[in-house]
This record gives sequence, C-alpha cells and structure tokens, in this order.
Amino acid sequence: MPAAPFGQRLAAAMAERGRLCAGIDPHASLLEAWGLEDDIAGLESFSRRAVEAIAPHCSVVKPQAAFFERHGSRGVAVLERVIADARAAGALVLLDVKRGDIGSTSQAYADAYLAPRSPLAADAITVSPYLGFGSLTPFVETARAYGAGLFVLAATSNPEGPEFQRAVTTTVFGGAEVAQTVLDHLARLNADGRADRSDPGVLGSFGAVVGATVDPAGLELAIGGPLLAPGYGEQGGTVADLQRIFGAAAPSVLASSSRAILRRGPDAAAMTAAVQQANDELRALASPEGLG
Repeated sequence: MPAAPFGQRLAAAMAERGRLCAGIDPHASLLEAWGLEDDIAGLESFSRRAVEAIAPHCSVVKPQAAFFERHGSRGVAVLERVIADARAAGALVLLDVKRGDIGSTSQAYADAYLAPRSPLAADAITVSPYLGFGSLTPFVETARAYGAGLFVLAATSNPEGPEFQRAVTTTVFGGAEVAQTVLDHLARLNADGRADRSDPGVLGSFGAVVGATVDPAGLELAIGGPLLAPGYGEQGGTVADLQRIFGAAAPSVLASSSRAILRRGPDAAAMTAAVQQANDELRALASPEGLG
C-alpha cells in the first residue's frame, strides 16, 4: 500500500519540526575540518555523527549523493544507512541526485530512488527537466505510485543557471522563460492531484528548486507544491530574502542549509543548536495554513 502523498507528509513535518531542510554533504574539506581521513572510515564517522545530531530535530534531511558515490560501492552503502537512520530518527529524506534522462533509463533511476524495494529509496528526490519536462514522466508516475515526491530544478542559486533558466522559449503555455515553464508544469501536476487529496490546502507532492538568492522578477512561484530554497545560510540567503523572493508563496518554502550546520561539527551539540536556531529564524515565514 503506498504511503500518504509526500506533500501531505511534508506539510505535517514542517508544522511539527520546522521548515529547515538540513543537508548532509561529506565533502573532503569538511572531513578534514572534523579531523577525519577522506576515506570510508571517515565518511562513515562523519555521516553517523551528522545524522545523530541533525535528523531528530528537522523536518527533512538532504544527503548529497555525489559525496557518497565518489567513494564507490562502499560509499553508496554508507548512503543507504544515512537514509535508513535519518528516517528512523523521524525525518523525511530528500535525496539530492539531480537525475534526468529519457524512457527506460529514467524509469530505472525512478525505481532506484523512489521504489520502496530499493535500499536507496527516499521520500523525495531532486530531478532535472532539461531533456524536456515530459522526460520526467517516469519519475512522476513512480512518485505517484509510491506516495513520493519530486523537486524539479527551476531557478537555481548557482550563477550559471540564468543562461538557460531565464531564456525565453515557446511551449504549450505560450512564450515564457524556461524556469517559468517548469513552474507551470509543476502547477499543473499539483492541480491534477487535488482530486486525490482530502484537504485541498495540503501541499502537492511536486516541488520546485528555487534558490534563496535568485532574482524572482517575472516568476509565478505559487505552484501548489513545496519550494526548496537552497542558498539559505552559508551562501548568504536570509529569512528576509525568502520573504522578498517568494512573497505570497513563502508558506510553501523549505529552506535548505548544509555547510552552516556541518561546519559546527564534529560537536554534536553545536550542530543541533544550529538546526534549532535555523528553525527558530524560519518561523518568521508565513504560517503553513492554507498552502494550496
């Protein structure tokens, strides 16, 4: 039997645990800063300590798959444990994989990261729409089948993003920037799912990635689903930025921070305090009531 829809579970988690998405990014510089070797033993120690300090105190944990994959199969095994342990601590897991392909390959990725039988299955994943939004259909269908969620790259915080994302294209929605076209597709997916939701105010399960430092001019961000905002914290994004960028859609924001928390390690109490501080700051965003 599929889980309750991801959007419903996310809204409940944000109401209970706050709207921080805490990243777990074990890159080499952080391992070194923690006094660990850049090897499997260091990766295991870093990941275990980070999950123990962070996962019980935030709504969503976001492991970045690349930093585990660079260690090969043993690194992927560590990632499997991170997913399981974070869920056991009560957090939802958003696996940051940014996958995007076509046909059977997309389906294989969807099965790997969303199907419950997979040891890598997460509550939601990040995906890229730049082979055409329709290429994401296997991810969409698999997410619906298992009550999982997607966060689709729309207007990202990296400086190279606007070259493609703010280009104007012609689509079924008419002439619009690529980022807005992605947002329009997501709004349609979430609207299509409303009939399956007993509470129309609950978030849809198909979210967008919109950076906490982007220029929001010309973007309609109310998509009926969650908005993942990387760039909060270490990259300079503030609560005031989130309120300015997202406006009326601010209640749907899940703010993402990694380094600002992980740099407090290996002190577990300091990492926990950073999570709690961020959640306190993010309460300044609008109430999550009536997100639809």
